[in-house]
Order: sequence, then structure tokens, then C-alpha cells
Amino acid sequence: MAAPLELSCWGGGWGLPSVHSESLVVMAYAKFSGAPLKVNVIDNTWRGSRGDVPILTTKDNIVSQPAKILNFLRKQKYNADYELSARQGADTLAYIALLEEKLLPAVLHTFWVENDNYFTVTKPWFASRIPFPLSLILPGRMSKGALNRILLTRGEPPLYHLREVEAQIYRDAKECLNLLSHRLGTSQFFFGDMPSTLDAYVFGFLAPLYKVRFPKVQLQEHLKQLSNLCRFCDDILNSYFRHSLGAFSCVNRNQQQTDFGEASLLLDKKRSMPICRNSPSL
Repeated sequence: MAAPLELSCWGGGWGLPSVHSESLVVMAYAKFSGAPLKVNVIDNTWRGSRGDVPILTTKDNIVSQPAKILNFLRKQKYNADYELSARQGADTLAYIALLEEKLLPAVLHTFWVENDNYFTVTKPWFASRIPFPLSLILPGRMSKGALNRILLTRGEPPLYHLREVEAQIYRDAKECLNLLSHRLGTSQFFFGDMPSTLDAYVFGFLAPLYKVRFPKVQLQEHLKQLSNLCRFCDDILNSYFRHSLGAFSCVNRNQQQTDFGEASLLLDKKRSMPICRNSPSL
């Protein structure tokens, strides 16, 4: 009997099994490959590390980061790519690199850096799943980590202002979405009738952007104009997650809109300051 596979990840909302892109990549791949994951949704009683989420745990292994988790699942004979040709395998790696270079910075900015989105949606949602007093501190650290990740790939020395790079971030992201839409065309998945690793990554990156209700929706509006990508996300949700969404969404709207007061606002003042290359890493 195979060792049990347990995935610890951020939970869902807005009709999604998880609002966290990296968690969603792993969850989708597990569905596509038939891996029997037991999903442990992080809430405010969780006492483990949140910095490495998602985390796959077995009897003998603890694995974090989507790419490493997917490789581990393949070694356990849960392979969503077994029908792909060598050329399609190479295309998968190229498209994943494109997603991480061109789309991910804008997704991070939408969730964690855009002030209206962060304070009204992202911060309340994540803070409601983190025990006090870490709920006042950790979302700000996560936001700063996202900002540093953006600036490491898009900023230029000696001083970094997000205004200098955000136009390029969104321009690159829109071009990436257009390319994905053209590549998908009228197909159900990116390589035909069966989902693969690439579909898991695209779904994980796009579905939160598509479904979460933000006050600032620059990239979301562009995505919603690409009907085949929206249909792609809806089809995966309906085909693979329809019967399990309730288990992943355990927070109500009041929690999502929680006001964490002046103390938490003061902790985030640094978010509006210029960021230097030598800022402490998290």
C-alpha cells in the first residue's frame, strides 16, 4: 500500500479550492494525475511554517515548492505527462518559464502590492487564517517578499520605485495572456484532450486572477476579454473540483472584510517606501 500523501496548503474562496497560485498548481496536478492527496487547509489553528506552503508530507519525506512536489509525484507513478511527446515536454518547460518570468510578477503585484487590493482583499483573507499576533505581522512580510521578488527581476539599481516598473510588468503579463490564449485556441487543454503539467500551472496562475473579486482589476479585465482562457479555468473547476470546493472554503465574507485596525496599518507603512537591493530577505 502506497504511503499516504498529505498536502498542506492555503484554502479557498470565490469558488476556488485555493486562492494561492502555488497551492492551486499542486492541487490541479494531483487531480490530473490521480494522486490521492489528503488536503490539510491552513487556518488560524495551524502551527507549522507558512513560508514554504504548499508542503507535501509522506511517511518519509517533506517536500515544498510546486516543481519539486510535482517531480516527487511523478516518481510515485502519478504522471500527468505520460502521453506527451519529447517536443511537447520541451514546450511545457518553455511555457512554465514564460509564466514565471512574464505573468507571475503581475499576479504578485495584483494580490500583494496594489494597495487597494492588498488592504481590502489579500491581507484580510490571509490574516484570518493566521493566529494573533502573527496575523498583524506575517501578511506584511508576505507582501514585502512579493515586492522584493518583483524588483529582483524587474527593478534597476540604485533605487527601486514600483511605479518605474509596474507599467512594464502589466505590459508583459498582457502579452503573456495573449500568447496563452492563442496557443490554447479552441482546444480543451494545451496539448489536446488530456490535462498535463502545463495546464496545472496555467490554471494555478490564472484562476485566482480570474475569480477573486478585487477593487483594482487592470489585469483581471484583460483576462476576462480572453474567453477561451476563462472557459479553460471554468472547465477545470467544474470537472475536477466541483464536489470538493466546500471542504476548501471555510471562511465567511465577514472574515474576508475584517478590519485589523491601526496597528496593522502602521506595520505596512514600509510598503510605500522605496526598496533597495540590500533590503533584508525574508
